[in-house]
Amino acid sequence: KAELAKLRELPATTTDGHQVEVCSNIGTIKDMDGAHRNGAEGVGLYRTEFLFMDRDSLPTEQEQFQAYKEVAQSMPDKPIIVRTMDIGGDKELPYMKFPKEMNPFLGWRGIRVSLSRPELFKQQLRAILRACADTPGCGIMFPMVSGYTEVVTAKHILQECREELERKNIPYARDLKVGIMIEVPSAAIMTDVLAREVDFFSIGTNDLTQYTIAVDRVNNRVANMFRPTHPAVIRIMDMTITAGERENIPTAICGEMAGDITLLPLLIGLGATSMSVGVHLVPIIRYAIRNLDYGQCRDMAQKALQAPNSRAIVDLSTALARKSYPALFE
Repeated sequence: KAELAKLRELPATTTDGHQVEVCSNIGTIKDMDGAHRNGAEGVGLYRTEFLFMDRDSLPTEQEQFQAYKEVAQSMPDKPIIVRTMDIGGDKELPYMKFPKEMNPFLGWRGIRVSLSRPELFKQQLRAILRACADTPGCGIMFPMVSGYTEVVTAKHILQECREELERKNIPYARDLKVGIMIEVPSAAIMTDVLAREVDFFSIGTNDLTQYTIAVDRVNNRVANMFRPTHPAVIRIMDMTITAGERENIPTAICGEMAGDITLLPLLIGLGATSMSVGVHLVPIIRYAIRNLDYGQCRDMAQKALQAPNSRAIVDLSTALARKSYPALFE
């Protein structure tokens, strides 16, 4: 820990000069202490649904504004990516009376909830716009996107919110970047089109794996089949990152995979521009990146894309990880 602390102010740059951003995932303002202490380069995923949970009613627009503003002001010179509420699936709100669904992970969740409740969605969007008025690095991110129409519709509603605030002379973030989570295969397949509509991608590896290989990650009977390194998942990630590169769109990784030191060489080699991890993992991931050779990661990733199974991919990435930062495996 003492050795990692010495790297706090240093960039996550590979031995051959390739820089990768290391950001933190947060749920509330309380997480920001750890983000600062560990030298996070920003917030790659602010899970706003935590504000909606563990309470008896919806937070007001003003309550949301205050919560988002606290986070934005706590790191004013670094990027803060605010994800709109990702509820549904395994995150239900009792006061919203979610319908009983046979397959909740395939049902009413994420952006689908927001678009079907436009007034609720607008409250959150206005609160984010207002909260980020004085924080130029802010971005907004839509979860569970499955295609073009959802992105365009969400952006249209966001524009309506901008116009409402403009008419009332209320300060708001005029340069707010707009991004989407890539966690549904249909969105990944459409990334060449979606890249023209957004400013950044963020791959949610947990749900992307679940939906790609049809394995419910919370079902114990099939949990052993849940493999983020399934060749199809890796190819979809490569497709997403490549589509982003063509349009100069950065792609972050914000699922559990981003914090796995054995798989980090693979993610770097695929071309991910940012890792967003739990606050406690920030120093470890920074150290690991600073001991990797980007050229070697690229070569290994190309071999991984041709691998026939998950085991082969894990072995390739782990071998380079152990060679590059053996101290983390002791």
